[in-house]
Amino acid sequence: MKGCLVLVGLVVAVLVGGGVGADAGSRKATRRRLVPAVFVLGDSTLDVGNNNHLKGEDVPRADKQFYGIDFPGGAKATGRFSNGYNIADFIAKYLGFERSPVAYLVLKSRNYLIPSAMDRGVSFASAGAGILDSTNAGNNIPLSQQVRYMASTKAAMEAAVGAHKASEILADSFFLLGIGSNDLFQSTPKTPADVTALFTVLVSNYTAAVTDLYGMGARKIGMINVGPVGCVPRVRVLNTTGACHDGMNRLAMGLATAIKSAVASQAPKLPGLSYSLADSFAASQATFANPQASGFVSADSACCGRGRLGGEGVCMRNSTLCGNRDAYMFFDWVHSTQRAAELAAQALFHDGPPAQVTAPISFKQLALAGMT
Repeated sequence: MKGCLVLVGLVVAVLVGGGVGADAGSRKATRRRLVPAVFVLGDSTLDVGNNNHLKGEDVPRADKQFYGIDFPGGAKATGRFSNGYNIADFIAKYLGFERSPVAYLVLKSRNYLIPSAMDRGVSFASAGAGILDSTNAGNNIPLSQQVRYMASTKAAMEAAVGAHKASEILADSFFLLGIGSNDLFQSTPKTPADVTALFTVLVSNYTAAVTDLYGMGARKIGMINVGPVGCVPRVRVLNTTGACHDGMNRLAMGLATAIKSAVASQAPKLPGLSYSLADSFAASQATFANPQASGFVSADSACCGRGRLGGEGVCMRNSTLCGNRDAYMFFDWVHSTQRAAELAAQALFHDGPPAQVTAPISFKQLALAGMT
């Protein structure tokens, strides 16, 4: 399976905690930048066009109708696996930017990498990417390569403005990391020992990426942990009742717990690091049990797809398309709608009880860390 879902459980927290009312004005009011730039690493939930520049028939791309049907400035596919904005866009909005930073491969093709890195940031996210290089190998930019691209970007920044200035920018910037679901979609551990071995290598690679980013100067890292991957339409349709796949969700919950524990142990060893980790599972159950409370008519079907639950085919020109995208949690058989992404971003920035789904601090508190 190509694609992933890490934010599906976050949307309920906004409504339970009153986050929508409290933050409704943020889309208009938040234009004062809280950070100098945003650097994004991850998978299809964050990709804003990198995969459109990769070669190969099997590379997952959101470059056709109906992707981008609600994107501002005209219905056009932008490389986002959404009907409009994705969660990276909304997080960037909350940080004071117009939308997500531009894709790395787009910036490279336009010879505009360093101006963007200095003033706005860069997105390295790639659909189908995993924590492991072997995940969908050859058809994406894996996490390890994204980290290397970030290292080369830092080196180019230093060459342009000097090491001191580049370090200042990176230390104050917001690093967004969301990855791991694709590794689970491709994995079939059969025994508890297999699960342990899988988690060990995934957690090791994940924390190594965090350490590498820290070594480059990152001091504010917001992480979106693995969510209930067993609840996407592509998986639900395999069940005769259309229910979530409990086995996949247990696997995802186990990985999320392992990552949370590892990062909590790792952080004290990296002086000056601040982080925020979003727990998709903490808020997922109420959303699926009562989607209407979050304003959704459907929490199990794809808005754009084919067959039962819209989960039997990818979104394309001849797919069935729903009329009201805001009423659906899922736009295609794996990915969230623009509205679900917006609510998820609100949940990440909500910084008070009873519905904070980030720990130890919210994304908002992370952005403001170290400011006087």
